[in-house]
Amino acid sequence: MGAAARKGAVVFAYHSVGVRCLKVLLAGGVDVRLVVTHEDNPAETIWFESVVALCQAEGIAYITPPDARSAELLARVQAARPDFLFSFYYRHMLPAELLAVAPAFNMHGSLLPQFRGRAPVNWAVLHGAGASGATLHEMTVKPDAGAIVAQTAVPILPDDTAFEVFGKVTVAAEQTLWTVLPALLDGTAARLPNDLGQGGYFGGRKPEDGRIDWRLPAQTVYNLHRAVAPPYPGAFTEVNGVTYTIERARLSPRPAGSLPPGLAVVDNCVFGVCGDGRMLAISALTAGGAAVTAAQLQDSLAAAPGAH
Repeated sequence: MGAAARKGAVVFAYHSVGVRCLKVLLAGGVDVRLVVTHEDNPAETIWFESVVALCQAEGIAYITPPDARSAELLARVQAARPDFLFSFYYRHMLPAELLAVAPAFNMHGSLLPQFRGRAPVNWAVLHGAGASGATLHEMTVKPDAGAIVAQTAVPILPDDTAFEVFGKVTVAAEQTLWTVLPALLDGTAARLPNDLGQGGYFGGRKPEDGRIDWRLPAQTVYNLHRAVAPPYPGAFTEVNGVTYTIERARLSPRPAGSLPPGLAVVDNCVFGVCGDGRMLAISALTAGGAAVTAAQLQDSLAAAPGAH
């Protein structure tokens, strides 16, 4: 593609998906004229790749406005005269004024119309979905509602954590954009209906949402653990004023017998007893960031009978 024919883009991007999709645009010959990204939150565990670092390495102009609704940002995007806008895991909704600048496309971490909204990978794991993926779709003011341009599926295996699934979804996002980019640039990319009567919309998740209700069935509790396992904040429970976070666990074939719901120590191993009489075998448990042994937990349980 000659220099005169290069298409220009303004890219709103964050996270590993932002990095990988930006690299696809660059490899595909797109003139990335401006990147809009976020300052990292010091209160957040930053386990993902840095869009800022990529922009610095590639010499791409970038800005980190606090939101997407300022007149200054709109003017900066308009001044770039982009042929396309792309949003790759950018965390703010783009207002209608921005979307009017150029055709806009978003990469969403699910198989739309399933799991629209925030934290789609975590919600998919929490709900026991057997697959997820990445979907490139047209952007509208309503989130995740525009026509589908392309999507790629990945499996969610029974013991996959959300972190592991996110790795697959990142690759799926890269593959999706790489495959459709030539047709997108020359205007021949297809559009598929995004049936909003299917699937559902999900909001953001907070650390408090990881609290375990041991009265629920073991599969439900296990899905919660998988959905929020590190580097996410983790599923947690409280005993005698101490908060315990499950770092690693698996469904156990061992029946709970007469044990009540909650944490338990059996044969010097830690278990989580659930409401259906099944258990999670917990291989790593922490409190205050420190590992907790079976013996330490046993002492805590003995000091607070019935409190777990």
